[in-house]
This record gives sequence, C-alpha cells and structure tokens, in this order.
Amino acid sequence: MKQYTLAVVTSTRAEYGLLRPLLEQIQSHPAFRLALVVTGAHLSQQYGSTVQEIEQDNMPIAERIPILDKAQQGSAFTAHTVAYTIQAFSDWFVSHRPDAVVVLGDRYEIFAVAQAAAMTGLPLVHISGGDVTLGAQDDYYRHCITKMAQLHFPSCETYARRLICMGEQPSRVVCVGGLGDENIRTMEKLTLAQLSESLQMPLEQGYGLVTFHPETAGEADPKEQMKQLLAAMETISKETGLQWVVTKSNADDGGLDINAMWDKWTEEHPQWGKAFFSLGVKRYLSAMQYAAVVLGNSSSGVVETPTFGIPTVNVGRRQEGRIICDNVLCCDSQQNQIEAALRTALSEEFRKKAAETKSPYNGGNTSQRMVQAMLEWLEDPNHNAPKVFYDVPFPGQEE
Repeated sequence: MKQYTLAVVTSTRAEYGLLRPLLEQIQSHPAFRLALVVTGAHLSQQYGSTVQEIEQDNMPIAERIPILDKAQQGSAFTAHTVAYTIQAFSDWFVSHRPDAVVVLGDRYEIFAVAQAAAMTGLPLVHISGGDVTLGAQDDYYRHCITKMAQLHFPSCETYARRLICMGEQPSRVVCVGGLGDENIRTMEKLTLAQLSESLQMPLEQGYGLVTFHPETAGEADPKEQMKQLLAAMETISKETGLQWVVTKSNADDGGLDINAMWDKWTEEHPQWGKAFFSLGVKRYLSAMQYAAVVLGNSSSGVVETPTFGIPTVNVGRRQEGRIICDNVLCCDSQQNQIEAALRTALSEEFRKKAAETKSPYNGGNTSQRMVQAMLEWLEDPNHNAPKVFYDVPFPGQEE
C-alpha cells in the first residue's frame, strides 16, 4: 500500500487539543505517515511553551519552527510574524515535500502556513472553514485559507453551505462535525476530586472557567475590556463565593497585556482564582464539564460548551457571527452587562435550559471520517489540479 505523508501543523494549545484525535487516527492508519510540525505559541516561553503537552502525549514531532520571537511586539507584530512564517515554512515544505498539508482554523500563523503551502505547490486540507467571527481578524484569515485549500472539513452544515457559496466544489466540502465535540464525547475525563487535586484548588465549592482574548478587529481596548471583566468577576465572587479557573490569552496583539492583568489579579485575590497558561485538553474539558459557568470570548465557549450543556457567557464581539446555541448568553464587555449575564447563567432556570441544548457539531466519528476522506482524495490523480470556481445559482435562476 502506498503511504502518504501528511504534514499537520499546530501553533496553539487549543488547536492541538482539537487535532489530537485526528493525529492519533493518522498515526494508526497504514496509508499515512504523520509529520507533525510544531510552531507558534507552543515554542514561546511568553505563552507557556505548550509544546510540553505534545511531548507528554508522546506524539512524535517532525519539526519545530519558532516564529513568535522573530518579531517585536507592537502594531506590526502580526505582519512581521506572518512574513517570517511564510519564509520558514516555505523552506521546510520545499525540503520535505509532504503529500499534503493539514491545518485547522483561522489564526494568522496558520494563514501564513497555508500561503507557504500554496506557493510551494502543496495541496492543502483545511479544517473548520466557513465560520464567521466578526470581532477578530481571524475572519478573513479563515476565508483566505479556504480559497487556498483543496479539501475542506467544516464542522456543521451551515458552514459547509457557506464554503460552497464561496465557490468551493461540493465534492470537496465534507461536513464531518467538530473535533472538539468528538473529544468531549470520547475522551476519559478527570473526576472533580482529581481535577481539584491537579489544579491545587478547592473546586467543590463551585467555580467558573474563564478565557479572554483580545478583539483583533475593530477598536476595542483589551485592557479596558479586561478591567470591566475583572470587576464583574469580583462582584459575582463576593455574591456567590464562586472561584475562577483562568486559562490565559493566546498570542494575539494585546495578549501579553491581558496575561499580565491576570497575573496581577490572581496574585492580589488568590481566594478567587488561579491562572494557567494551559490546562491541557484533558484538564480543560474536565474543568468545562464541572464548571458552574463558562465565561469569556474563546471559540470553545460557543462551539464546545453546547455538547456539555453548560451555561456560558460570551463577552464582546470576538465570536460574533458564529452559531450561538441556547446555552450561550451574549453581552457587551461592560461590567454591568457581564454581571447581569452571569446572574442569569447561574440561575437554576437557565441551567435547566442549557442542559437541554443540542449541539450542531456532532458528526459522529469525526476524525475517522476525515482520515477516510483524505485517503480517497489523495488517491484521485487530480486531487491537486487547479481549482474551478463553483457558481451557486441565484434564487430563481435555473441551474
């Protein structure tokens, strides 16, 4: 049997956690060789050097390509990082020539990797295209990646239809569900006691799980938004005794400022919470499972919490445009609105409503379906032929 080398690229803790079941499926399949390329925040001390999680999983790493320390923080940080990433990955792709490159999501690092693959003539597989996030630059990075990719794995039917409207051939758009949903349904999780011991926090009294990132589209000030968020959290903690398990911000412009504020807040209020660069996928999903509420603006708050049916408060515009399920309350990043949303989310009535939520991301054996679809695609001799734009008929127009 012919073996195909798949270069799978990961740059963040969240992305690796989602990719993990797919990596395991690729490793175990006789038709594939896995070439895992680690980059971005995984290799940056400023963001916790989360490559350690990959090493602890005994996941073989084919290459480590540092990129975040190559540019100065500031207004041009993202642009400089993208430029360096294109150069570094182009060199690696030319030297190693994998049969395909697999990327997930919408971050600027992944956008740069996709450009490098396209410009060196490598076919690209894109996971989680078709989403919309109006409050982050990720929105147009994601859509640009779509136009460079030959095979697409959207997480639900709404996003699959959107990819076809963008001109992608329906036969190359395979709706498989969400990898996060698969993780939640299949991964063995810690008990509450085990989680409490692991985090060294008395979680039995109740806690919220929090992640907050900068809004990279628009003119929102991440420091001011954090002030409003922290003030609301303090008020709710005083009212309810709720503690907070915090996962720090990712490597966006303004992320280091947010992380510094988390460090200061948890140092001054150790009775209210603890901040971590990363919990790892098993601890993170375990923490989500037992949380009284999930708070912040990460994609996991709107994409993964529906599977658990956990009350969630989504703050600000970062996730605006995504499907919002019945367990999620959205509010502006103002203290009084965050407080009001948290009080509703913590109510018994809303908790019952959230528990009945049906996730749109359940695709069954998502990672297995991806592997089978990639094999069938690669065995097609025309899999890397120039793309032809698929024109969707206008309403009323005959096909």
